[in-house]
Amino acid sequence: MREGVLASTPVKSVALGSATAFGIHIVGAGLTYCSQLVIARIIGADSFGIYAYVLAWMAVLAYFCALGFDVALLRYVPAYRAEQGWGLLKGVIQYAERRAAAVGILVVSVGMSVVLLVATGMSPALRNTFLIGFLLVPVWALLWIRSAAVRAFGGVAAALVPDRMVRDGLLVGFVAVASFGLGQTIDAPWVMTATLVSSFTGLCLASLAARRLRPRAIDGVSAKYAARIWRQTALPLVIIAAAETLLNRTGVLLLGWSGHTTDAGIYGLAFNMAFLAALPRAAVNTLFAPTISDLFARGDRTTLQALVSQSASWTLCGAACIALVLSVLAGSLLSWFGHGYEAGVPALRILLLGQVFAASAGSQLQVMTMTGHERSAAVLLAAFTVVNAGLSALLINLFGLTGAAIAATATLIVWNVAMALFIRRHLQLLPGVLGLPRRRARV
Repeated sequence: MREGVLASTPVKSVALGSATAFGIHIVGAGLTYCSQLVIARIIGADSFGIYAYVLAWMAVLAYFCALGFDVALLRYVPAYRAEQGWGLLKGVIQYAERRAAAVGILVVSVGMSVVLLVATGMSPALRNTFLIGFLLVPVWALLWIRSAAVRAFGGVAAALVPDRMVRDGLLVGFVAVASFGLGQTIDAPWVMTATLVSSFTGLCLASLAARRLRPRAIDGVSAKYAARIWRQTALPLVIIAAAETLLNRTGVLLLGWSGHTTDAGIYGLAFNMAFLAALPRAAVNTLFAPTISDLFARGDRTTLQALVSQSASWTLCGAACIALVLSVLAGSLLSWFGHGYEAGVPALRILLLGQVFAASAGSQLQVMTMTGHERSAAVLLAAFTVVNAGLSALLINLFGLTGAAIAATATLIVWNVAMALFIRRHLQLLPGVLGLPRRRARV
């Protein structure tokens, strides 16, 4: 019975789509790694630390500006399309984009004012990097929202390429040409400017894809708005997105805030390398969200359990292989970035352990958000974000960037255990690989 379910259409669909998404994620991760390698080697650990610190702040702010609609659109667009509610479909996209743009402009104005008028003690390099970086906030928010719309329209590759490949690919090109071709001096503000230009290019491509893939039925209808319902759904989602980003960036933010920007850059590099082990999970999540929502709505718990467990086995195998290679080669890989980066080797290996454990648990956050438990997911994530901040502050004082890695890994493990207990209790689903069918021993 279970073997037949594992071969069912939803599971096959996720497997095929995840293979495509995984390929794009791998290429995108390669470009990200390459861009960081080039930047780290060219500008050095000190300037790279400034860049990583400011970039961490911009990522957190951008997720706040997206207001949760980069996830909410994945729920509403397919639903309205199935119901042929073209006015609401058009309205939810317009509402998401306009609100994100407005909040983004507000963040840019307030952020620049604080840097120029209040934080006068910043070094020129840090100040200028912040001023340029604030412009990234609305660009990223709109990029993620439009990519979500494209993904909801069925364009998986078209949704991932602008953000995963174009942005970092152009960044590598800009930095390489300027440094090796033109012989320019590259610093943190320069790299942040290149990041802004490449991100804006990705936004333009995502906008073209959204226009090309949109249902033609929405062209001749007036937009309808259910703003209250959308806000109620989006509020916990924005908390989830911002808290998850903050959870991932806590180490960089606290190290940079305490004045150790060089350690912040080294830790950020180690964290991003460890995050390569999360690529299989990210690839499965690309198609997992709409599928799990559909199965839950139809009450097909058997197929849902099979999908949850089988996808967790895929992510675990992929994560374990990646983590093993990175752990063995950690010293050599980090030393390629230049002098001083080898200090991140212990942190990298600790972070890889956490990613492998998370992979074995599967896409639990997606399960909660796509089955109507987004508020509980937001509460859990926010709580563990606070725990991570406190634990990181304590351990950073004791062990530096290695302490940040210990705090992040411990928090990730306990958070996944908490989600597993919630899913088991409220959805009667076995978490991760625990739900795989067990073969009976032959007598």
